[in-house]
Amino acid sequence: MLLVFQSAFVYAQNADDIIGTYHLPNKLDVEIFKVDGNYHGKIIALNGFRDGQKVDLKNKDKSKRNDSLVGMVIITNLEFDSKKKKWVNGKMYGPAKGIDFNLKVNEVKEKEMEVVGSKYFFWKTMKWQKI
Repeated sequence: MLLVFQSAFVYAQNADDIIGTYHLPNKLDVEIFKVDGNYHGKIIALNGFRDGQKVDLKNKDKSKRNDSLVGMVIITNLEFDSKKKKWVNGKMYGPAKGIDFNLKVNEVKEKEMEVVGSKYFFWKTMKWQKI
């Protein structure tokens, strides 16, 4: 029984466990940081994203289509739910399609984190690799 308790304790999520740098499946590198109790993320490297795209070509706001992707905050307002031990209620901008969607983080491990993006009735679970 002690082993079960220890295992649960080892995998318990703490709010700031999410802070760090991650490599996303679409080749972007994103830095997660904390501001006023919420977590946000900005693009720090492109790594050949969309065949060399460097500006926000797909933005719905045409005046922002020449904005650089590097430095752009694409994750906002993730909150840590201390009862569920998950990060919830976040928003993420996807520069590949120029859309915003809901974001939650189910689990942060030593080398990766599991995220779920959703829009309307559609959702996708992804693994982001910790750098």
